[in-house]
Amino acid sequence: MSDVANTHVVLNAEGPHLTARLTRRAALKRGVFGALALYLGRSGVVPRHAWAFDPTLPATKPAKAKAVIQIWMWGGPPHLDTFDPKPEAGNDYCGAFTSPIETNVSGIRINELLTELAKIADKYSLIRSMTHGVNAHETASYLVQTGRMPGDRIVYPAVGAVVAYFKGQPPEYDGLIPPYIVLTEPQGRFSEAGFLGPRFKPFATGGDPARTPFTVEGIVSPGVTVARQKSRRELLQNLDLLRQALGDDPQIQEVKQAEEQAYDLILGTSGKAFDPSEEPQEVREKYGMTTFGQSCLVARRLVERGVRYITINYKGWDTHKENFVVMRRKLPEFDRGLASLIQDLADRGLLDSTIVWCCGEFGRTPKIAWEAPWNGGRHHYGPAFSALVAGGGFKGGHVVGATDKTGSEVKDRPVHPTDLIASMYELLGIDPGTTIRHPQGYMVRLIPEPENGVTSGGLLTEIM
Repeated sequence: MSDVANTHVVLNAEGPHLTARLTRRAALKRGVFGALALYLGRSGVVPRHAWAFDPTLPATKPAKAKAVIQIWMWGGPPHLDTFDPKPEAGNDYCGAFTSPIETNVSGIRINELLTELAKIADKYSLIRSMTHGVNAHETASYLVQTGRMPGDRIVYPAVGAVVAYFKGQPPEYDGLIPPYIVLTEPQGRFSEAGFLGPRFKPFATGGDPARTPFTVEGIVSPGVTVARQKSRRELLQNLDLLRQALGDDPQIQEVKQAEEQAYDLILGTSGKAFDPSEEPQEVREKYGMTTFGQSCLVARRLVERGVRYITINYKGWDTHKENFVVMRRKLPEFDRGLASLIQDLADRGLLDSTIVWCCGEFGRTPKIAWEAPWNGGRHHYGPAFSALVAGGGFKGGHVVGATDKTGSEVKDRPVHPTDLIASMYELLGIDPGTTIRHPQGYMVRLIPEPENGVTSGGLLTEIM
């Protein structure tokens, strides 16, 4: 039966226009969709079918890793003040940090304020020879996140979007929570989804997980209480008689399923994955009652529920001015949250299947800018920087590569963004050499061939 029973012309003062008598089925269907829209309103909940992915994907290989937690140190952390200390270089390079501490792995030293990470160095490895030579935020962010230099006709997807593309649909993933999450706001320097399109963009939570309650924007609107959410559901349930009248109409069943999924994200167990207050207070305090610490805790909770890729967008590392003042505040917060995350994943049996990837778009200048207005600042520096990797098939307790005595140049085993990204794909069971289809029809490799103007040192086999 057509939704429109018949159509006819009506004459009135405004002139002729078409009207349509709707069938009972059309009227009820529109009422149900309208009520669902009324409920969803400002909440922005995305039912599962709205981000269902292309079912025709290249096959993946057996994988060691199932998920990735990326700590994106937005702005570029200083490698000399974190994972590659150079106390022998003198005051113009090491500044206030002259006493790096030994870790629980002989021969590995890190910044003196990273006391908790020093206790678990056997669970992560450091890459001290990251390099690309780019000093601009936007270009370096794109390069580190995609493995590609910008400038050609293609906007490539970031690692998170690629993982969501390959691992974010059945049978790999069938959860209600989107498979690619950013805590708490998008990075903003580049298009995460690239040519894969908007459906592979991450779901950014907004809000602040250090606040109770943690209001996830797009799931629960600010100011809407649980009681009001339940009353909205009761309003929808008043339509049950109409649904019964329509029997097993597939479109009505689809609406009902979407409604149930939406409510599970808002009031059910799926939505609780975002709520760190579900954890014992001592666990929350172990991570630190900061936005970063609680984001790490939420990331662990999301991994437990099968989410494939979580980025913690950790701002505040662009220390052109007063670098050491900022580091004395930021490093203890970073140390506490990251060490607790790695240890907690290990204790729960999740570290072996979860990659933790921690770095920024570049490092910072080894030589300190003492003069005004910088007053001990460090500037952008792409020739050499550091990264930390743990879990998911990466070995712990190792150091890859080395810089020279001032941290200015890579002297051993250069590691380029493509090398690290390809290594993560390999551990995730995604062939770095596989191709995916561009919307214009041609096939694009995940990782470019080295001869295509891309510098590569190869997979990180020494820690895989």
